[in-house]
Amino acid sequence: MILNDRKIKILEAIINDYVATAEPIGSRTIAKKYNLGISSATIRNEMSDLEELGLIVQPHTSAGRVPSDKGYRLYVDHLMHSRELTGAETKALKELVNQNLNHIDYLMKQTAKVLSMLTRYTTVVTEPKGREIKVKHIQLVPVDERSVVCVVVTDNKVIKNHVISCRLAPDMDELNRISAMFNMLLKQCDIMTLDEKSLDAITEKFGGYKELAADIAEAVKRTVEEEEDVQFYASGVNNILDFPEFSDVGKARSFFQAFEEKKMLITLFGQNPSGTPGKIQIVIGGENNMEELKDCSIVRANYKYGNNTYGTIGVIGPTRMNYSQTVSLLNAIVKSINNVIKASEDEDNGG
Repeated sequence: MILNDRKIKILEAIINDYVATAEPIGSRTIAKKYNLGISSATIRNEMSDLEELGLIVQPHTSAGRVPSDKGYRLYVDHLMHSRELTGAETKALKELVNQNLNHIDYLMKQTAKVLSMLTRYTTVVTEPKGREIKVKHIQLVPVDERSVVCVVVTDNKVIKNHVISCRLAPDMDELNRISAMFNMLLKQCDIMTLDEKSLDAITEKFGGYKELAADIAEAVKRTVEEEEDVQFYASGVNNILDFPEFSDVGKARSFFQAFEEKKMLITLFGQNPSGTPGKIQIVIGGENNMEELKDCSIVRANYKYGNNTYGTIGVIGPTRMNYSQTVSLLNAIVKSINNVIKASEDEDNGG
């Protein structure tokens, strides 16, 4: 059965109304709200055909219909129109990229927060590493008589703070000297590749601060190991409760369960994101392989710089999400993030 213009308009009406109201739509509602120039009886016949095609379904005993996953797929692939950003959305994106976002982890956290605020859905930003992480610099900072903070800065602009306990913390001059010695060591060798015996021989060079040097080395190794794993930044997880279909305790529990298991999120977004960077990917309902998110849709795109794909920005919401708005915002934010990363990389390269 080929979809004629009338069936397409009715399908669009059902999708638009259901996205806005979360209520099944009947033929009378369509006849009253949409000027299609046909009777309720004709609309009912067309709806029967759409149901036979699997594009809409009848939930429970309701007289109305709702879109199916297949119906949403037809809509996003062939019927959805591009949407201009509103003034408020444009302003929010400008504020995001104009902030002092010199560190990639902060940039990703802010991206998740802003996108969640604009869409009212849940957002997840991943920061998998497409290359080996190097520690660029460490700095020791005094806290009190028995502890110092080891600030570790990686070459991808991530900063990690590690509190190190001491019997008696060195003064600031000594801490600066130890920091300088360790930074010289970082230039000479890769601490991650040293065996215990080699590392022990190196820490001997720090004399009375051998134990502190060993703790610094451990902080460096822990930072690299954490950063070479996939980092997730989620925002608006509780937003899902604003949608009536998730007032069902079972659905809500499944959704939150997905965010408790990091392995599940890695399954969803991938250890190494695939697909053309910047190209929007839409996964609708049962199309994704996570049972916990079968009632949700995911709109995602990769962001990158040069030949390295750094990660994925994704929006998760009910299958009746506003796809047009979400795609427009995601397109704009990925473009903005790519520009920020490129400008940062150019600055580092002296360009």
